Amino acid sequence: MREDKKTKPFTEQLREAAGDQWDRVVNHKFTTELAKGDIDKEVLKKYLIQDHRFLDAFVILLSSAIANARSLGDRIPGCQFLALITGKENTYFERSFEVFGCSDQDERMKIPDDSVTVNFCNLMREVATKGTLGYVRIIFTPIILIWFKLQLISSSIDFLRLEMISEILSVLVVAEWSYQTWGEKVLPITNREVDFTTWEWVDLHSGTYFSEVVSYLRGLLDKEGTLLDDEGKEKCKNAFNRAIQLEEDFFDMAYAN
Repeated sequence: MREDKKTKPFTEQLREAAGDQWDRVVNHKFTTELAKGDIDKEVLKKYLIQDHRFLDAFVILLSSAIANARSLGDRIPGCQFLALITGKENTYFERSFEVFGCSDQDERMKIPDDSVTVNFCNLMREVATKGTLGYVRIIFTPIILIWFKLQLISSSIDFLRLEMISEILSVLVVAEWSYQTWGEKVLPITNREVDFTTWEWVDLHSGTYFSEVVSYLRGLLDKEGTLLDDEGKEKCKNAFNRAIQLEEDFFDMAYAN
C-alpha cells in the first residue's frame, strides 16, 4: 500500500521534494574521497577554510532555534549540540589548520570568502533574524498596531514565531541530516591509518549522538509542520531547497580552481 503523503513526517516530505539533488549531495565524491583518506589535501584545506567561515552564522541560527523553541525540554538538546559545535568541532578546525599550515587567522582571513560561503551565511542569518517573508520587518506597521489595540498580540506573536522557527529548522535539518546521511554511508570505508583531518570529520557527523541530534531537529520540524498552513509549508520547502542547493555548491566549490 502506498503511503499517503499526509501521513509522512514533514521532514520526509521535504527531503522527497528535494529529489535528485539530495542524492547528489549525500553521494558527492567529496564524501567518499574524504572517508578513504585519498582526498587532495588542497581540496580539503579549501573546504575547511571556507566551512569554518560558517561557524558564526551557524551559531546564530542554532541559537535562534533554541530561543524560539516551545519549551525547556525542546531547548536543552539544542544547547548541548551548540556546546559541541563551539567546542569539539571548532577545536577540530583549529587542529586541522595547524596540519595544513594555515593556523594564523590573520593570514587565513586574507583568503576571500567564496560566493557560496557568502550565500550560505546570508541564508542562515536571514532565516535566523526575520524569516523569508519578512514578517518581523512589518511588525510595527499600522495594521499590526491595530491588532495590538484589539488585544491580538499573543496570537500574532505566536504566528511570527511559528513561521520563523519552521524556516530556521528547515535550514538546520538540511545541514545536519544531509551530513549524517553521508557520514553513516561512508563510515564503513573510513580509513583511520591517515591523519585525523579526514576520518575525524566523518566521526563528527556519524554515530549515536549525532543521530540523536538529527532526530531531535527533525522531530521539532515535524511537530511544527503539523501546525503550518500550505503557505508556511511552501516557505519551509523553499528554505530547504535553497539549503540543499548550497550544500551541493559548497562541495563543488572545494574542487574548483
